[in-house]
Amino acid sequence: MKPNKPLISVIIPHLNQPDSLEHCLDSLQSQTLERAAFEIIVVDNGSTSLPRATIERYPDTRLLQEAKPGPGLARNRGVEAANADTLAFIDADCRAHPDWLVSALGALQTAPPRTILGGDVQIWRECKTTFTALEAYESVFAYRFKLYIEQHGFSGTGNLVVRKSDFEDIGPFRGIDVAEDIDWGRRARAAGYIFRYIPKMVVFHPARQSLRDLWVKWDRHIQHAVNVGDRTVKWRAKWCLRALAILISPLIDWTKVVFSDRIRGAAARFKAIWVLLAVRSYRAYRMINLILANKSVVWNRNSTILKTDVHNDMA
Repeated sequence: MKPNKPLISVIIPHLNQPDSLEHCLDSLQSQTLERAAFEIIVVDNGSTSLPRATIERYPDTRLLQEAKPGPGLARNRGVEAANADTLAFIDADCRAHPDWLVSALGALQTAPPRTILGGDVQIWRECKTTFTALEAYESVFAYRFKLYIEQHGFSGTGNLVVRKSDFEDIGPFRGIDVAEDIDWGRRARAAGYIFRYIPKMVVFHPARQSLRDLWVKWDRHIQHAVNVGDRTVKWRAKWCLRALAILISPLIDWTKVVFSDRIRGAAARFKAIWVLLAVRSYRAYRMINLILANKSVVWNRNSTILKTDVHNDMA
């Protein structure tokens, strides 16, 4: 007998992360939502080797391919193949809280039409007793989906739930030349949709492993900002002022570390402030260097780390 239509389709873009993908799929197998109620679609986006062995360990998980580079395009491919009326997006290096899908469906059922959901993204820590410097920093400053939704009107694509009909009305994600979540969010708002933050809709993301990983992320975001700039004298002046503001911002933002409830202990807070200073200094330097040199930031070529990071969402 033909199985019932799933309630929700989970779409996962993947690129050279088979171990992380396995953790992600493990977390989806542990959902409190009945397994028959959701389908899982993994879309590989050009991995050196397809994660067939990983997928085979998880029955009823489909593996598709998208040849054109870009996690947004991979997500679009997953949407095309989705059977459910509701879409849930998560990244291959994330893990879903057991109640992720139950919380999403419950919130969407009571939400008014033209509502898109974004949830909480927390840093996954293998060691629960101490924080590394990057874990402490990213626990405070990374993946701030509540801020994105409530102040900027968009949600990151690593924890996003939307009705399929609404997605099709808004249109597909764009390629890697733009920040896909911001671009798609702007188009959604222009079409009259609203984003709602659902704190119980929790996804976990591992902290980056090195400062270089953070540099790569900000190279990507800086290039996205340049791509949409008009390069006029006025734009360049504003760009330089923004770089200056970023450079001095730790004078204010250290208080966010001190009062954050996402980290514990003086040592963790000291580490987070140290990384905050390093990251903001690097961002300001790269912004000024880029505009003076009038060169593009190379962020998606000739590096395994770069290829992996381009699949992460706004952080």
